[in-house]
Amino acid sequence: MSEISQNKMGVKPMLPLLMGMSLPAMLSMMIQALYNVVDSIFVARYSPDALQAVSLAYPLQLILISFAVGTAVGVNSLIARRLGAKNYEEANNAATTGLVLAVIDWLVFLVLGLTVSRPFISLFTSNADVIKDGAGYLTVVLCVSFGMMISCMGEKILQSTGNMIFPMITQMLGAIVNIIFDPLLIFGIGFFPRLGVLGAAIATVFGQICSMTFILIILFVRKHDVKIRFKGFRMQKITLKNIYAVSFPAIIMQSIGSVMVSGINAIISMANLTAEYAAAYINAFGIYFKLQSFVFMPVFGLSQGVSPIIGYNYGARNKKRMYQAFRLGIIIAGAIMAAGTLLFQLAPEWLLSLFESEENVAANALLAEVGVPMLRIISISFIMAAVGIMFSTLFQAVGKGFYSMTMSVMRQLVVLLPAAYILSKIDMTIMWFSFPIAEVVCLIIGIIFFVILRKKEFSKL
Repeated sequence: MSEISQNKMGVKPMLPLLMGMSLPAMLSMMIQALYNVVDSIFVARYSPDALQAVSLAYPLQLILISFAVGTAVGVNSLIARRLGAKNYEEANNAATTGLVLAVIDWLVFLVLGLTVSRPFISLFTSNADVIKDGAGYLTVVLCVSFGMMISCMGEKILQSTGNMIFPMITQMLGAIVNIIFDPLLIFGIGFFPRLGVLGAAIATVFGQICSMTFILIILFVRKHDVKIRFKGFRMQKITLKNIYAVSFPAIIMQSIGSVMVSGINAIISMANLTAEYAAAYINAFGIYFKLQSFVFMPVFGLSQGVSPIIGYNYGARNKKRMYQAFRLGIIIAGAIMAAGTLLFQLAPEWLLSLFESEENVAANALLAEVGVPMLRIISISFIMAAVGIMFSTLFQAVGKGFYSMTMSVMRQLVVLLPAAYILSKIDMTIMWFSFPIAEVVCLIIGIIFFVILRKKEFSKL
């Protein structure tokens, strides 16, 4: 029996295979989403200013995540394709290159954390307390980001071989550590100091370092389909080219989310609003991003399971299985998003109440006033977003990251921000219809790209 037939991604029935590979990632992503929400709940209960500081810091955090995940996605795609083609030496070189690139990415963000944290927060507020908290939070999260960079790369390396259990444990470990230490360091419970927003940042990076330690032990102690060797290692131009053919668009695609969040915050800041309403809108939008992770994170976990299956079978020239994985991914992602849509439509008041301040009743009322219609309107776009995510997954898995990048640029820059700006001039509430409008355009573009690929490349498999 050949090695390719022994790999489960080439022979196992598709539904059990997809669920077996996706469920661990979906579970770990749900834990991660729980952390995101719990973190913001603790910060919100500390003070509304603290929540605003974390919300304003979020765009730069998104850029950090974009580099960590985007670079790792390119490595994941290349390894899966090389394993499918039985080119094991190139797969090994890609894995080793990935860890080196993770360290380089960290050094970049170390410099950014030391130089741009305070100026960035100052762009959106003149509140001295918010600036202080936001800058401190960003400095810690960016400068100590080596844990995120390396753990994310290790997870993607293992996922590319079909191993989803250890990446799941890695993500769960970091999230659980975060959840435990958040209240201890934010509120100063027991012998821990009361650090507020800074405590949330320290808990975050400590969890990431725990994840990194665990995944490195697994990578270097256990046997895997790829081997990481630094002895005699040399960075190869062709490997870098193949990685960044997917990574660069993925980084741009996810970084655009940061630009979008900053753009929305800027639109709110420029609107003719009182300081209290502006803060309420910024906080509500920040809360939305935390809440939507409960819906989107499982779909991203599903994507992590679908991507190596598509990439492997594309490399093995098995078009039937590649299409099977793609279709099942759309069905399952659509079901998850439909459930999320119902939750946001039926219970927005309860969702927002989780983030209420214990002391500021007026701020709570404003949060509900602006947040309820926001959640209901934006959630209209969820099911369309599910299909768009699966198109992006397909494009990245077969090495067409530019297509994914184009979809993201159109969704979050070319369409969403201009639409949000125009609609905000009419009414701040209808501004949120820019999200479903952008998803419609993105979905049309994804369908066009798929038709092009099916005719020009997939037909040759």
